[in-house]
Amino acid sequence: MPVLSVNLNKIALLRNSREGSRPSVIEAARTVISAGARGITVHPRPDQRHIRPQDVDDLSRLLRDEYPAIEFNIEGNPFAPPNSSHTSQAGYPGFDALIDSARPNQATLVPDSDDQLTSDHGFDLRVHDTALEDKIALYQSLGARVSLFMDPDLDQIYAAQQHGADRIELYTGPFAELVWTHGAQHEAAQTSLLRYQSAAQHAVQLGMGVNAGHDLDCVNLPLFCRIEEIAEVSIGHALIADALERGLYETTIQYIQALQPRV
Repeated sequence: MPVLSVNLNKIALLRNSREGSRPSVIEAARTVISAGARGITVHPRPDQRHIRPQDVDDLSRLLRDEYPAIEFNIEGNPFAPPNSSHTSQAGYPGFDALIDSARPNQATLVPDSDDQLTSDHGFDLRVHDTALEDKIALYQSLGARVSLFMDPDLDQIYAAQQHGADRIELYTGPFAELVWTHGAQHEAAQTSLLRYQSAAQHAVQLGMGVNAGHDLDCVNLPLFCRIEEIAEVSIGHALIADALERGLYETTIQYIQALQPRV
C-alpha cells in the first residue's frame, strides 16, 4: 500500500495571508502525523508565497527530534538560486542551501519556473542534462533520496534513470482531470490509468521507486492505487480543502483509508 506524505503548503499560504503564526505549520504536521501520515512534504518557492525557509528549518528540527520515523520530503526547482526577500521575512537561500541545511529524506526535483502557479509538467530529458545530473549527485551526497517529477512517458523515465534518480514522481494531473470530467469507470480514465501503470512498472524494472502526486483525492485515489508499484503519494491541495469541511485529523485518516487496497 502506498504511504501518504501530506503537503503543508496550503497551511502556510493561509498563515501568510495575515502574517502571524496561525495556522501553525508545525501543529498541522503534528496533527497529520498523529492521524497516520508517514511523511511531510513542503515545496518552498523563491517568492515565499507559502512555505518559507524558516518553516523548512522548523519542520526539519521537529521531525528529527520528535518523529524520526517520519520522512521529510522537500520539493523544488534545483536551479532556484538565492534571492533577496519578497516579504519582511529573510530571503530565499536557494534550493541547494535548503537541502544542505535540512538534510531531508527525499528531495523531489520539479522543473518549475519562479512565477508558476503549481507544478504542471515533468522534466524533459530528451537531451542529457549534465547540470541536473550534478544536482542529483549533490543531494544524494547530502543524504537525500532524489525523485524527479515526470510525465508517464517511458523514454523520459529511462532518461531519469540515466541521470541517476532514485525515484520518479508521476505527475498525475491529467489522470485526475479525466476522472473529474468523465468518472472513474470511463474508458478515458481507464486508458489513462493503464498508461500510468505501464510507466510505474517501467520505472521499477529500471530499479527506481515510484511516487505520485498532483490533484489526487479521495475520489480518484482508489482507482489510481490499483497500481501496485506506487510507493508514496504526496497530497496537499485536495486534502487541505477537504479538511476545511471535515477537520485535518479526520481528513488525513480518510485519505489513508482511500489508499487501502480494494478486494
